[in-house]
Amino acid sequence: MSAPTPANVPPADRRVSARIGAIAESATLAVDAKAKALKAAGRPVIGFGAGEPDFPTPGYIVDAAVEACRDPKNHRYTPAGGLPELKAAIAAKTLRDSGYQVDASQVLVTNGGKQAIYEAFAAILDPGDEVIVPAPYWTTYPESIQLAGGVPVEVVTDETTGYKASVEQLEAARTENTKVVLFVSPSNPTGAVYTRAETEAIGRWAVEHGLWVLTDEIYEHLVYGDAAFTSLPALLPELRDKCIVVNGVAKTYAMTGWRVGWLIAPADVVKAAANLQSHATSNVANVSQRAALAAVAGDLTAVDEMKVAFDRRRRTMVKMLNEIDGVLCPEPEGAFYVYPSVKALLGKEIRGSRPATSAELAALILDEAEVAVVPGEAFGTPGYLRLSYALGDEDLIEGVTRIQHLLAEARD
Repeated sequence: MSAPTPANVPPADRRVSARIGAIAESATLAVDAKAKALKAAGRPVIGFGAGEPDFPTPGYIVDAAVEACRDPKNHRYTPAGGLPELKAAIAAKTLRDSGYQVDASQVLVTNGGKQAIYEAFAAILDPGDEVIVPAPYWTTYPESIQLAGGVPVEVVTDETTGYKASVEQLEAARTENTKVVLFVSPSNPTGAVYTRAETEAIGRWAVEHGLWVLTDEIYEHLVYGDAAFTSLPALLPELRDKCIVVNGVAKTYAMTGWRVGWLIAPADVVKAAANLQSHATSNVANVSQRAALAAVAGDLTAVDEMKVAFDRRRRTMVKMLNEIDGVLCPEPEGAFYVYPSVKALLGKEIRGSRPATSAELAALILDEAEVAVVPGEAFGTPGYLRLSYALGDEDLIEGVTRIQHLLAEARD
């Protein structure tokens, strides 16, 4: 993080506030931007950085947006909290996909999942309130918590437990200041999926201690093999009065650029978050909302087709990475990321360098193999790399092959 401005500096001389100056840049977006810049400069860089499906948005969704552009009613302001018909469709989709029955009044449509996460934390946290955050975590969670005045409390997991936190670990992190536990399944960056029993145990622990739960369900449809997605509030009705669900169309429908997410919460939280949004951004772009309406109201045929490709790429990437001496890559059960341990490679000589951290190793891989990956430091657990397999099969194989060749040179 950047250093905050000293408090003894006169206000007129403080160029950036301590609150905003402390926010770290999104590491995943930074890696993706650097990869794209190098590629634009003519280098054949392959990027495993961004969590972005390589598929185009399904045609019927694009058609709905084109039609919306021509309708003058979409050229005007609409309710800050979302189009009523989209909110109703999200409620119906939530019941269909999660078994969680909510009213449209419990839905707030946001500018992507990031805004939903920030507004959720801002609505329920006061300064000093603690949020238990299992690590590895997506880079945005702790930043949103701190921006909202809260304190992230990390619970570190690793490959030995499938990157899943136990109730015992969560309880050890709980203090009198704990207000919220973050629950993410399937996980970014690890692809971990909690079983129904594990999900229920964490939910019952939260209920027992009167904690709020923020659960991010953005990868709900991307689960593989025998893994199954379980929605916490659907499983435990007694949790619903203190549960916030975050979701969106970005990953499921290949709509990252359309910027439509939502949160589902008790009415008073939705009202508070909607008030904040009314001053911050007002309504989400109407054309994007109309496209999202077509997405969530439609069937999951296009989604299932994408999932078949992700599953194939997942198995290919895991196999190829595990062929590298010093790399241990558990098989993810969800999302579209692998999170291999590279601890055994740190300190070894590779083309004249001895990377001591996963950040240094990632930089070496970019410079020498022209492949962009995100180091574990970005997710709170050094010693790992995150690679997205949401890219074409040929690029995936070529990129991992380059990594194989480079890391095969590692020497003591």
